[in-house]
Amino acid sequence: MNILKLLDKLSDDSFFTKQTSRLDNLSDITSFGKKAAVAAIPLGLGSFMATSAKAETTTIDPTTMKSALTDALQLALTLEYLEDEYYAKGLAKPNLIPSSDRVVFQQISKHETAHVSFLKATLTSLNVTPIAKPTFDFTVNGAFAPMDDYQQFLILAQAFEDTGVRAYKGQAGNVMSNKDVLQAALQIHSVEARHASMVRRMRSNKGWIELASGGSGSGAMPPATNAVYAGEDVTMQAGFNTATAFGAAAGSAAYDEVLTTAEATAIATLFID
Repeated sequence: MNILKLLDKLSDDSFFTKQTSRLDNLSDITSFGKKAAVAAIPLGLGSFMATSAKAETTTIDPTTMKSALTDALQLALTLEYLEDEYYAKGLAKPNLIPSSDRVVFQQISKHETAHVSFLKATLTSLNVTPIAKPTFDFTVNGAFAPMDDYQQFLILAQAFEDTGVRAYKGQAGNVMSNKDVLQAALQIHSVEARHASMVRRMRSNKGWIELASGGSGSGAMPPATNAVYAGEDVTMQAGFNTATAFGAAAGSAAYDEVLTTAEATAIATLFID
C-alpha cells in the first residue's frame, strides 16, 4: 500500500462511518494505523521495520539486565562528573570566561550538577554504590591549557558535550529495562545536545556535527579530539544512504552516531589522572 492509496483510504468516509460495532471500528483503525505508520516511512525503511517487528523475542537474564543498566549509569556518572567539575573550575578561574558568556556556562554548570545528583540517587535506589568522582586532569599531561585560554576552554567544552550526546545514545539499549531511567536518560541526552550546539555556536560554528572530524567542517577541532568524532561521517542508516538527496555532508550531519561503552570510556580516561 503506497502513500497515495493511504490518503485515498483516509478520504473515504465509509471507512469511519460504516455500520460496525465500536470495538470493530477501533480494531480497524488500529490495524490501519499500523500499516500507515510503516508505509509512510520513506525509501524502504518501512519494509525493514515490518520485518524487524516479526523478529523473535529473546529472554534476557534479569541479573544481566541490571548489570548492563548499572554499568551504563556508572559510565554516565563519570562523564557528568567530568563536565560538572570542568565548568565549576572554569567559572571559578578569574578572567577566563568573558562576562557576556558567563551566564551561559553558569546555566550549563547547574544542569551538569543536577545530572550528577540524579545519577547518584538512581544508582543508590538500585542498591548500587555510585562510583567516586575521579581526579581529573583537563590539561591531558600538558596537551591543553583550558583554564588559561578561553578558546581552548570552548574546544574542550564542545568535545565533552559531544561525547556525552553520543555516549547517552550508545547506552540507550542498556537502560531500556527501566522505563523511568530510560526516560530520564533521553531527557539528559537532549539537554547535552543543546549544550553542544550552544558551545559550537559560541565558537562561531554551525550548531551540529559536520562531516570532517578534525577539519574545518567540525569547527577546526584539534586532532587530539578526533576520538570524539570518529565515525560521524557515516551516511548509511538502516540500509538507506542519507547522502543520496543532498550529498555526503548534509546526509552525515542529519544523523549523529553512537559511542560504544569502550569508546566513551577511552575518551573519559584521557582526562582522568
